[in-house]
Amino acid sequence: MPLGFRNLIFLLVCGWLCNVQQSLAADTLRRGLGPEPDSLHIHRAQGLASMNLLRDLREGLVTFDAAGELVPGVAASWQIEDRGRRYVFTLRPDARWSNGDTVTAEDFVRAMRRAVSPESLAVTAGLLTDIKNAQAIMRGEQAVTELGVTALAPGQLRITLERPAPWMLEILAHPVSFPLHASMGSDLQSDPVNGPYVLSGWTPRSVIRLSRNPAFHANAETSLDSVEYFPIEEPATELARFRAGEMDITETIPAGRFEWLQENYAAELRVSPYLGSFWLGLNMHQADLGRSQELRQALSLAVNRETLVRVVLGAGEIPGWGVVPPGIPGYQPQHLHMADASQAEREAEAQRLYAAAGFSHEQPLLLQLRYNTSSLHRRTAIAVAAMWKQALGVNTELVSEEWKVFVNNRRLGAVTEVFRGGWIADFADPTSFLDLFTTDSELNTTFYSDVEFDSLMEVASGASGSRRMEFLQQAEARLLASMPLIPLYYYVSRHLVKSDVQGFKGNIRDIHLSRYLSKGAH
Repeated sequence: MPLGFRNLIFLLVCGWLCNVQQSLAADTLRRGLGPEPDSLHIHRAQGLASMNLLRDLREGLVTFDAAGELVPGVAASWQIEDRGRRYVFTLRPDARWSNGDTVTAEDFVRAMRRAVSPESLAVTAGLLTDIKNAQAIMRGEQAVTELGVTALAPGQLRITLERPAPWMLEILAHPVSFPLHASMGSDLQSDPVNGPYVLSGWTPRSVIRLSRNPAFHANAETSLDSVEYFPIEEPATELARFRAGEMDITETIPAGRFEWLQENYAAELRVSPYLGSFWLGLNMHQADLGRSQELRQALSLAVNRETLVRVVLGAGEIPGWGVVPPGIPGYQPQHLHMADASQAEREAEAQRLYAAAGFSHEQPLLLQLRYNTSSLHRRTAIAVAAMWKQALGVNTELVSEEWKVFVNNRRLGAVTEVFRGGWIADFADPTSFLDLFTTDSELNTTFYSDVEFDSLMEVASGASGSRRMEFLQQAEARLLASMPLIPLYYYVSRHLVKSDVQGFKGNIRDIHLSRYLSKGAH
């Protein structure tokens, strides 16, 4: 074969391979995830990484559009009856599991019964407590068959509530209320799913691969053939991979790089308000913290939140003086004592309270501050410990743990003292934050228990409109006066997004389903 002809063949093959690689790259989105997911079972998952993955793999009765607003999911339509106490859903006939089976009303009945059953109680089962008999079932007082979720027909589902819950549709877009296939599901790759993607590979601490689900009802409208999620706990590592062209969307940005990113990646930097709060939880079972409200207040007042968000975080966060963040219509967020004072005044009061609690520079408090592995959380912990040391003389031991270990220790409460806390709203209502601190909440990792707070939350559950918001504001004020936590700041969402990624829209929930995203010109 003549040399020139061989060269021509070589160039044609290389060009074809290059085009194939470019095509594959255009149809694969590479996303940062944050920590390794704690679970991909809808009833065991609780971390944000797990929730984001589950929303790509599964779909509820209701889902979110590209702008983070509620839209029909498996349900094609619904009716709200009995003054908001009953919902009747008509399922779309083309809803399918990835193995081809039809998604039926019974799949939702099965899932929600399992979520509230005492034997298999979901970690986020508290979100379902507005459903009729859910709380009694969780306490073991009624049979799980009494749950107010009924299959009227294979394609029709009725959900009956104890009381009107205007946020119910948003709960039905949360993974805890997603359907379960008759196989009952686990975390495994072989389980049928009903979302736009299926799990095609998982290399721990490396990459989680999703592939297009041809059985998904909106498959024709899905652009990407595959999505690769990278579990990376260090934002600096994410940034390095983004700059190297190895990632299309980061989960966050490194602390202290906000101004540099504004100067060098202005087009790629996306910052939006976000319905989330960050705080330090205080284990109320710990001897010193649990007995002394003065001590808890002193620790809170000694933290310079303005310096924390400006110098340590530096990504647009807002100093936090409460649990419920701003932005919820009709609700007036509550604030800690001395939120409007100067930092010098706060520190003077902190020193007085610290002494009243029986501590001094000569006899300092010894504390452990526990957080999950992350450079951002480490920087925050170091800064808070330094502020406590300077203002009060507190000696703080910092303990960093891998996410799953940290979550388990926080839940058990045996070794935790002060720990990294915070919450991203499951639905746009104050109860999404305040319910975490009721005595019987599965997620009450501070072990706070207060009859008056519980009573206010209960009264609010039976009220409506502005009266309901007043009760919730009183409950938050009571919580902040009791101080089982130290609010630090309110979140903003912050991502780096490559210029060729289409469909990424900032929203207050920071939910960006991969089904709406694409790469290149489409």
